[in-house]
Amino acid sequence: QVQLVESGGGLVQAGDSLRLSCAASGRTFSSDTMGWFRQAPGKEREFVSASSWIDSMAYYLDSVKGRFTISRDNAKNTLYLQMNNLKPEDTAVYYCAATPPFYTGSYYYSSGYVNWGQGTQVTVSS
Repeated sequence: QVQLVESGGGLVQAGDSLRLSCAASGRTFSSDTMGWFRQAPGKEREFVSASSWIDSMAYYLDSVKGRFTISRDNAKNTLYLQMNNLKPEDTAVYYCAATPPFYTGSYYYSSGYVNWGQGTQVTVSS
């Protein structure tokens, strides 16, 4: 059974850092695009970042570029999101997600991801 489990969320002040982790199990994810999405109260889920299996590139939402860094350890089947200089507008539930193996569609849309974690809350106070 495929499972994604996020951890590392919490309550921090503006300017602080957090590192989210996503432990994947059930199969190998080295040939998946893996991503982070977030959903703030009253808002739709939005793309934050993705790590593409195709070109090993990282992609980011414009508002987090320069502050967030996605990385993956395929040997550990773990995805990370280092978040620096956090802002109150980053407050949301953060979800880890994985596409099917060898996926060649867009990394941006949540519809391309088939496995999702339960989410971890990130709250940034001003």
